Amino acid sequence: MEADSELRRRLVASAAPAPAPAPAPVPVPEHSEHVRAPPKPVRATWTWLGVVTTVVLGILALGVRLFQIGEPSQVVFDEVHFGKFAAYYVTRRYFFDVHPPLAKLLVALAAWLAGFDGQFEFEEIGDSYVEPRVPYREIRALSALVGALQVPLVFQILRETGTSWIVAVGSAMAVLIDNAHVLQTRLILLDAPLVLFVLMSLYSYIRFYQQRYRPFIAVWWAWLFATGVSLALTVSCKLVGVLTFATIGCAVVSDLWALLDIRRGLTLRVFVKHVCARALGLLILPLLVYLGCFYVHFSILTRTGPGDVFMSPRFQQSLQGNDLLRHSMELHAFDTITLKHKKTGAFLHSHPERYPHKYDDGRISSQGQQVTAHKDADSNNWWKIVPLAPVDDESGQFNKTRRRIYHGQLIRLLHVNTDSYLLTHDVAAPLMPTNEEVTTIPASDLAEDEANTVFEVHIYGGVANSTFWNSRRTLVHLIHKETRVALWTYQDGVLPDWAFSQLELNGNKNALDKTALWFVDDVHPDPDSPMYELRTRRPDRPRDPQPLPFLDKFAELQATMLEQNNRLTSDHPYASRPQTWPLVSDGVAYWSSDAEQKQIIFLPNLVSWWGAVLGLLAFGAIYTMDLLFRRRGVYCIPSVVRQRCFRTTGFFAMAWAWHYVPFFLMRRQLFLHHYLPAHVCSVLAMGSLLDDLTSTAMDLPLSPPGPLLVPSRLRPHMRRRPMLTTYVAGTLLILALLGMFVYMAPLTYGHVGLDADGVRARQWRSTWRMQFLK
Repeated sequence: MEADSELRRRLVASAAPAPAPAPAPVPVPEHSEHVRAPPKPVRATWTWLGVVTTVVLGILALGVRLFQIGEPSQVVFDEVHFGKFAAYYVTRRYFFDVHPPLAKLLVALAAWLAGFDGQFEFEEIGDSYVEPRVPYREIRALSALVGALQVPLVFQILRETGTSWIVAVGSAMAVLIDNAHVLQTRLILLDAPLVLFVLMSLYSYIRFYQQRYRPFIAVWWAWLFATGVSLALTVSCKLVGVLTFATIGCAVVSDLWALLDIRRGLTLRVFVKHVCARALGLLILPLLVYLGCFYVHFSILTRTGPGDVFMSPRFQQSLQGNDLLRHSMELHAFDTITLKHKKTGAFLHSHPERYPHKYDDGRISSQGQQVTAHKDADSNNWWKIVPLAPVDDESGQFNKTRRRIYHGQLIRLLHVNTDSYLLTHDVAAPLMPTNEEVTTIPASDLAEDEANTVFEVHIYGGVANSTFWNSRRTLVHLIHKETRVALWTYQDGVLPDWAFSQLELNGNKNALDKTALWFVDDVHPDPDSPMYELRTRRPDRPRDPQPLPFLDKFAELQATMLEQNNRLTSDHPYASRPQTWPLVSDGVAYWSSDAEQKQIIFLPNLVSWWGAVLGLLAFGAIYTMDLLFRRRGVYCIPSVVRQRCFRTTGFFAMAWAWHYVPFFLMRRQLFLHHYLPAHVCSVLAMGSLLDDLTSTAMDLPLSPPGPLLVPSRLRPHMRRRPMLTTYVAGTLLILALLGMFVYMAPLTYGHVGLDADGVRARQWRSTWRMQFLK
């Protein structure tokens, strides 16, 4: 046993690398914060070959994305949303979206430069662009240009980290001819700018990190600020840009932790200076850029529009032409009014017809009088405000103060034409069984169900016993006193023929939902009121828009964006969960033409996606095995090679994890295209690892211990020399990518019709849903 122990001790000792003799420390003057290194030689990445390759890759990427850019000449998938937003920008009508405005502003800029007048509103997928003369080619071309810029960035990022030319070109090709990236960057969508700014953030930080031995010089500050601006632009496109912040943030924290090491020779004052510089460049500057994007957004959208319903009355009154600025009148008890739903524009309506005894799903109704939401103005929209308590003085004299309708006041609503009171009760609504049915009860029968006819006037932003109800400029929730549901309707709730295809009105259990807001559109004052005779209740004159401070607008919109983003939980036939993305369990149907059997499906280049996944798995396996071997005293990978691999491939793997794993925590509606930023990070990791495995390391001395800021000749660096296997691997990767791209191109461009056999041949996974298979 002792002999075995001695043998094991000797083996471990022989396997461990011999300690290098410590060189003499490099002196650093006490009065200097750092030693300025001599100018660096021109980087190998910016040789003529690198410049020419960058330009050629950009031109090829642009050509691939501009090919057949005019086909189809119809609205495709989410162009129905983002094209519509461009129309709102051009016409300056306020709209609401859960994403920040930068990417939409870029689309709107392209539309405006192309001469788009904003009259075409992208109502439905498949609507033609030709007849209304929409300059859709020019708008799509901007997205194609932005998408093309991603490819040279991938090449340059890998070259900056020391990857060989052929592998960097192959990795760039994994984005250049990836079918998913090509499709997503040739349509009017937001992902092209998002991915571009993610890559810009990574590239800028890598260039900043290269200057770590020469801090606080002009180039160091320039790349620090470039990183901060790129991060701000990323999150200004979509809120998931915070994942890029997290990626860079982890790298920055690791860098600062290394600087804190006392062996680096930095004083605490210099370390604090490093921290403050990064806070300025990576926190304060991005915040200012982010605010600037919203400032432009609010400066353009100055007119009332479809997004008003999501905002507070104070916000709405800052927009030109808003309903709340129109003629307004103070409401009193016994006034006859019409109530209009803010979001749908439909009136609170009732008519003598009743709900059917039994619905199509077998449920039984109350057979009460129908109450609906009707978009046309007629006499069945008139309701009288009936107070619960006397409103005049005890002597019967008119009392204006007591006749006002205040926030929190209880009232009844009497339908004028049928002389019946509005009522809701614990009976399921016709189309939405989770909500309550709304009906009426004859005034003569009020005593039988008096409690269920009482509603509370909840003025949006009101104060109890202080804020009173006005027509047009006051939004209210009408909340049922007994069951605490609010009167609500919705655009898709179209009732059958027995209700004349009007909109369903029901009791929403989320009583303070912003889509349950109503306002009084018209008023007929009580003719028996002395105030009516004295003609003192004339409508107010239309008011001018009320300015609202920018920061107030910004704060309200941020809160609303987060709130509405969390509500995007509805089902979609092509929604998917993150675990299905890397291996592409399904695609997304974007467009189809039955006549020519053409279709566009969001499907990636499987060589690119599956190869990137394989690269990540291989990196994880190699790093894990190396850790295990090192615990047993076996050093298979030299430390300098291991450190370089961890700082490059590991950095890209971390970027992939940050852009992918957090989606597992999101309960909102997700699609396959949400994986695109993570995919480009995995391509970078794949290229870096492929170069690690196929090239040989050049033997260079390790850096000595001592101060961090040392002359460049002593800085730690690691270069690799490509071998024949490197060129073979890179060439095979490019050929495989090209073959797969061409084969799947009919589903990417939709320019070629495929018969059933052609479609079936491209259905590589049985879970892929495609059309024209029969």
